Formats: sequence, C-alpha cells, structure tokens
Amino acid sequence: MAKRDILGIALWGVILAYLAALAIFLLGQFGLFGIDRDPLAGAFLIPLGLPWNRMIDPFPEPLWPWLAALAPLLNILLVALLRRAFPRPARRDPG
Repeated sequence: MAKRDILGIALWGVILAYLAALAIFLLGQFGLFGIDRDPLAGAFLIPLGLPWNRMIDPFPEPLWPWLAALAPLLNILLVALLRRAFPRPARRDPG
C-alpha cells in the first residue's frame, strides 16, 4: 500500500473523529435535543487538537472552548498537505 493511500485513510479517519467529537461538543455545550449541558463535552476534541490547543492561553478565556474546537482543523490540514506531497501512483493501461 502506498504512503499516499495510508495518508488518505488517516485523513478520513481524523475527519470522521473530528466530526463526531465536534457533534458531542455542540450537543453537550448547548444541551441540544434535551441532553443535559456538560462542561466536559469537549474532552474528545483535546487529543485531536494537540499540540495546537496547548497554545490558546494568550487569547481571551471566553474563546478557549471555540479555539480548542477548531484546533483539530490544523492537524487535518497538515495531514492533507502531507498527502499532497506524495505523487499519485501512475495508472496502468489495462489494455
């Protein structure tokens, strides 16, 4: 399996994990659909956003949850850029 394929699988895995963690965060943060509000709803976003979410201290404290929620997008961007760095395998002519 080519490195590009492995990075593609990793990219989609991180994207799906991010969307699931973001949904849990939004449901718990706002108490949507009758779910109790939970201050730890964003706990699943923390490991997805490392190391970027460790750098949000200079920003105002009310922005911290939202910056932590957006930090995984930087990792998704990095994996996507890594994937683009590898060339696509040449297609073989079936005939």
